Amino acid sequence: MPARAEVLRINDREVTITNPDKIYFPKAGYTKLDLVRYYLAVADGAVRGIAGRPMALKRFVNGAEAEPFFQKRAPENRPEWIRTVELSFPSGRTAEEIVVDDAAGLAWVANLGCIDLNPHPVRADDLDHPDELRVDLDPVPGVPWSQIRHVALVVQEALVALGLVGWPKTSGSRGIHINVRIERRWTYPEVRRAALALARDVEARAPTLATSKWWKEERHGVFLDYNQNAKDRTVASAYSVRPLPDARVSAPLTWAEVAEAEAEDFTLATVPARYAEIGDPGAGIDDAVGSLEALLALSARHEVAGEGDAPWPPNYRKQEGEPPRVQPSRQRRVAKDYDTPEAEAAREKSRAAMERRFARADTAARAAAGRAATRPTPTGRRQSSIPVIEIARAKAKADALAGLERWESRWPTAAAALAPADILVDGMRGRSSLWYRVRVNLANVEEADRPPQEPLDPDYDPWSEYDAPDRSGQAERSPRKRNGSA
Repeated sequence: MPARAEVLRINDREVTITNPDKIYFPKAGYTKLDLVRYYLAVADGAVRGIAGRPMALKRFVNGAEAEPFFQKRAPENRPEWIRTVELSFPSGRTAEEIVVDDAAGLAWVANLGCIDLNPHPVRADDLDHPDELRVDLDPVPGVPWSQIRHVALVVQEALVALGLVGWPKTSGSRGIHINVRIERRWTYPEVRRAALALARDVEARAPTLATSKWWKEERHGVFLDYNQNAKDRTVASAYSVRPLPDARVSAPLTWAEVAEAEAEDFTLATVPARYAEIGDPGAGIDDAVGSLEALLALSARHEVAGEGDAPWPPNYRKQEGEPPRVQPSRQRRVAKDYDTPEAEAAREKSRAAMERRFARADTAARAAAGRAATRPTPTGRRQSSIPVIEIARAKAKADALAGLERWESRWPTAAAALAPADILVDGMRGRSSLWYRVRVNLANVEEADRPPQEPLDPDYDPWSEYDAPDRSGQAERSPRKRNGSA
């Protein structure tokens, strides 16, 4: 018997919802159709956050508790009224991404399994000049929600002083987002540099509460992730449902609400009634377009004072003026002893090639000895001011955390000395999905009680499901497995 489908008439368009009864949130019992109906209930607000923007598809085809996959290229089988636009990425690749313009498009992407919506900060008619600066408040583990709200209010204070209007919303996860509509005059690097200046300004206003430090091992309090403004980075938009058990929502707030708002109050079940009662608190964002001139002037003052660029994400090429892209715990020399960015880039390229040669030799030796090969892990060869060791790499976050629990059971004294912020859990972007890495910072552990670097447990290879590239350079890696159907 064919699976049931439901056809929705949305304005003058029809959208077919396949498998409408498929459970997407097992604990709450919400189905795919519940998700679609939620988005239709808040369509004006949700479309306002994504309209005219290219959007990466983050597809949870098996529901919120399963791993998603990322689809940048627009599906070939799509309605004729779904627009696309060609984007280029830092890797040099290009892709036709979808552009949602209305409620019907919103329902269509939800039917693909897109629980949350991830638009770029540009419009399809001008892909080089963002019209949105994004402030992402990302707390380190152990930071209370009240502190995140406090930092959000400090951001508001800083924006007002710069003549800008911020529009806050819960992230739907652990933090708060603040979007700032800007004139389309500046490039991605300029917008990112402005975001970095804002992060440093907020850090100066609340040094014990907020940080602009990129490396997790250096952070404290609430991190202002300026790199969310780099090209090809996306964040969940307003009214996005997040893949959490309670179907929590990234809900726009008024500034008057920020000081008392509780993230768990905004869910798929509660937000439609709130929307019907008060409307969209972010409705005025398109009428509050501001200038980055004051922020870029602040950035220039920071540079004169010795604060230049800050690290970029690892998948971006080395930038002119960027400091060494080396974790402080692995840095062999202090930053001021490094040469020019060009010289350091050449050094890093040479070092990476040498490490690859060591990795191949190590793998071959292990295989010859009949032992399972593992990739190189930190060995203590480098002098470190921040003692960080790696514990686990896994495809699923739960498996990585299970490896951490096993490590803690082996080293109870060290585990007892760790603060929440000492446990570094990273979601690492693979070709089409996330994988997870767990490290621990042993700075709070007495030196005599610090465990050594051990083989990773588990030791997942994120490329294990992909074919090796054609060495002719003509073919790219292609998945051995086909993605599922929504």
